[in-house]
Amino acid sequence: MAVYFECVTITDMPRQELFEKSLNIDAHAGSMADSGEQAVGGVTSGQIGLGEQVTWRAKHFGIPLRMTSEISELMEPSGFTDQQVRGPFKKFHHVHEFHAADAGTIMVDRIQFEAPLGPLGWLAERLVLSWYMPRLIRVRNAFLVNTSAR
Repeated sequence: MAVYFECVTITDMPRQELFEKSLNIDAHAGSMADSGEQAVGGVTSGQIGLGEQVTWRAKHFGIPLRMTSEISELMEPSGFTDQQVRGPFKKFHHVHEFHAADAGTIMVDRIQFEAPLGPLGWLAERLVLSWYMPRLIRVRNAFLVNTSAR
């Protein structure tokens, strides 16, 4: 059974700026510096667009991982969806939504993932990934809204 969670981030950053920053490979890599995440295939810098893929290399829990994701939906500036094409998860689906607010933007991340390996994966989801993955998204979002070209 898959794990589902949402993260809501409120910022004074304009919606279009946050939307574009969220599609920027370099900004994502900067937000994941602690895990050494690097784009090593597909779109490796700048903006990624509809139908394009990026392959990330990173270390989590000391384990080297590679994950290729694709932008499967793009509705500028209200949102986009990326999903794993190849990688460590049995399933990984991430919907990014950007809602205009009176003083900026409300960004909502809706993530559903499933670990492989049957009962061992289920255990990993419950004991580790269910808290680790939301933490990664919160770190990423804090980086995006606290670094600006403004």
